[in-house]
This record gives sequence, structure tokens and C-alpha cells, in this order.
Amino acid sequence: MNFNKIRSFCRFFRIIIGLALIIAGLITGVYWFYLGVLPLLAGVLNFCPLCMITKKCDLPK
Repeated sequence: MNFNKIRSFCRFFRIIIGLALIIAGLITGVYWFYLGVLPLLAGVLNFCPLCMITKKCDLPK
């Protein structure tokens, strides 16, 4: 079982959402937006722990 790959659409979406949240945090000063680092890292590293649990993001074999 290879859990290290997520769908390319999910990967792109996570990177965009992560960057948007971090930028919103920089602009507003609300530190909760810095949680955008989590989806950003999941997209950049092509690894998602939530996908390991739910098995919904796995690529078809």
C-alpha cells in the first residue's frame, strides 16, 4: 500500500488553500490562519495523513 500519493487536483487545491490562508493571516494578523501551513505541506510533500485514515484520496491502482 502506497499512501504517499494524493490526486493531482487535491494536491493543487491544498497548495492554493494553504497559501491563501497564510496570506490572509499575514494581512489580518489573525494567527489561526497560519494553520494553512498544514494543507500547504500536504500538497507540497504529496502526503496527507488524513488520506491514510479515510483512504479517499488514494490514487487508483
